[in-house]
Amino acid sequence: MFHNLEELLDAARSAGPVEVAIAAAQDGDVIEAIKKAEEMGLARGIFVGDPQKIGALAEETGLSIPDTRLIAESDEAMAARKAIALVRDGRADLLMKGKIKTAALIRAVLDKDHGLRGGRLLSQVVVFQLPEFNRLMLMSDAAINIAPNFEQKADICRNAIQVANVLGIEIPNLALLCALEFVNPDMPATVDAAALTLMNRRGQLNGAYVEGPIALDVPLSKFAANRKAIDSPLVENTDIFIAPNIEAANILYRAIVYLAKARSGGIVFGAKVPLILLSRAESVETKIYSIAIGLLTARA
Repeated sequence: MFHNLEELLDAARSAGPVEVAIAAAQDGDVIEAIKKAEEMGLARGIFVGDPQKIGALAEETGLSIPDTRLIAESDEAMAARKAIALVRDGRADLLMKGKIKTAALIRAVLDKDHGLRGGRLLSQVVVFQLPEFNRLMLMSDAAINIAPNFEQKADICRNAIQVANVLGIEIPNLALLCALEFVNPDMPATVDAAALTLMNRRGQLNGAYVEGPIALDVPLSKFAANRKAIDSPLVENTDIFIAPNIEAANILYRAIVYLAKARSGGIVFGAKVPLILLSRAESVETKIYSIAIGLLTARA
């Protein structure tokens, strides 16, 4: 089990390098991240996009891109299709988002004839490290599924559990976050959480200890758990946090990064290969960690 992102990165470098196809690669931060990844022996990029813009940005960054690793395509949709084709043909191991909207790239990934459908729901899995914790934790889904239904939440859990396994967490503790610990018919998230917990107890949602509905303070604080008279393996020992919808997950993720000063990386799981679909606001460091997570997941 990895205790921090540096250990994860070292393991990825030992297993690498990996080939990364970048859709609409005319993005300065992405090019800088690939440059650093190449220097670390972590990844090599195949750049699909506007050749003039890519060339100019690469020159600014100090990255030399051989002609064999530059595929000229100025149209955004076609750049996505050509990057996906590299993965389908076995020339690339991961797909990374450049200067293209996430929705556009997801549509191309889900194309029945030319995409990378993997037979299960796509969901984002974030791996993060907080300053005061000597272990990694995961959360989902802050980017793909807007208002997941019950079955989609089950798949979101399964995807997160599988990524946790890759990180060496054999039986992760998974918290189904809600506003309180009781089932309230007026709060559908609590009903879903209780049903998912029952599925776990009956062996229908395997590979983790699942509990919910549960508010965020209980998994993080013995004091809160004691005051609420809750005795749970999750208390101060949660590995995976599953939010009820994209708004809650996105707010939680931003709070973790900007208020709690966490470092993080993330992938979209569920396609034939891991997808690195990061916000333009994410740092180069986050992109490097995301490539590392994607590499380890792909190798697994």
